[in-house]
Amino acid sequence: MPLEPYRRGATWWAKGRIEYLGKPITEYYRCSTGASEAAGAWAWCRDEEERRISQHLLGENKTLTFAEAVMLYSANPKTAVYLIPIVEEWGSKMLSSIAPRDVRALARKLYPEASTDTWTRHVITPVRAVINNFRDSDKGEAFRVKGFSKKERLAQDKARGKPSRVRKEPGSWEWLLKFRQHAPQRHAALALTMFVTGARISQAIAMHPKHHCKLDEGMICIPAAKGHDDRWLPIPAELVEELKALTKFYPRGAKRIEENQRLFGFADRSSPRKGWNKACEEAGIPYIPFHAAGRHGFGQEMNVRQAIDEKAAGEFGGWSDTALMKRTYTHAEGVTDKVHDAFYRGLRDAEKLTGLTLSTSAESYNLSTSAEED
Repeated sequence: MPLEPYRRGATWWAKGRIEYLGKPITEYYRCSTGASEAAGAWAWCRDEEERRISQHLLGENKTLTFAEAVMLYSANPKTAVYLIPIVEEWGSKMLSSIAPRDVRALARKLYPEASTDTWTRHVITPVRAVINNFRDSDKGEAFRVKGFSKKERLAQDKARGKPSRVRKEPGSWEWLLKFRQHAPQRHAALALTMFVTGARISQAIAMHPKHHCKLDEGMICIPAAKGHDDRWLPIPAELVEELKALTKFYPRGAKRIEENQRLFGFADRSSPRKGWNKACEEAGIPYIPFHAAGRHGFGQEMNVRQAIDEKAAGEFGGWSDTALMKRTYTHAEGVTDKVHDAFYRGLRDAEKLTGLTLSTSAESYNLSTSAEED
């Protein structure tokens, strides 16, 4: 069993074996941690595991550095990019010496002009992933870093002279129709596909005309992403005809074989940007990024403008958590008009019930006030 603490009298002891990749690498422990509280005992177990695993991997006289821990971590391409400047700064730093406050300080040092969200995404999350991959335990020893508070976020926004978490303008049918008047064929089809399915840009550009389309059946497949499997969806007849009309596209630089075809022909998520920006300029409409135009637009259309059953919208759009969908992918629109309309609907109902009007109430109030003053 892995190393874990237990109370023995006034102190906490540890028992178990230290494991690496599921295999014991030490003899059985049964010894005092010297701690009087559970948190201190868990910290002792964590440090002992880290020390012994380092010895197991690197020999008796050496402990693991951050760079060596990174080599044990299988990072995806985006995280690997984030880790490069961290390793340049901390490569020789001993893993056991890293404290949560050090991670927060490093984020500020590496990206002084960035937002706190960027600090979390580019530094805190990858450092935490590397360390926890090494510790590889779910028994309380996980490395945790406190996030940045709202006060810290606002202070950093003030220091750098611009706000973070800028409100996204979601796509709409009006915006989409104007955009498509000036967009190239595949950009127009891409925008429509994302808007009516809730697909992310990364999912849409990955679609293969054969593997992800059954257009004779009116179906397309949204590729798996973020814990969701592939989703086959029925799509509107207009989109079916538009996708059928697309020519065969190969991403730039790809070998022209069938397997390399892409439904919209883009190599990566940034490839459509130039044509997208130009279409917005020529149409005289606000620039709305891919994600806001597509997935946010779908969420807004379904939940706010058309107000359909949220379970249906969530299932079709690929949200398992409808609360997340409504919290993140819906936005306030026409606030003043909606509130004023609600005021007047309530007022008219009250006038019918009471036989009074707002103006007669005001007159009565003025008369009573004058009498009191006299």
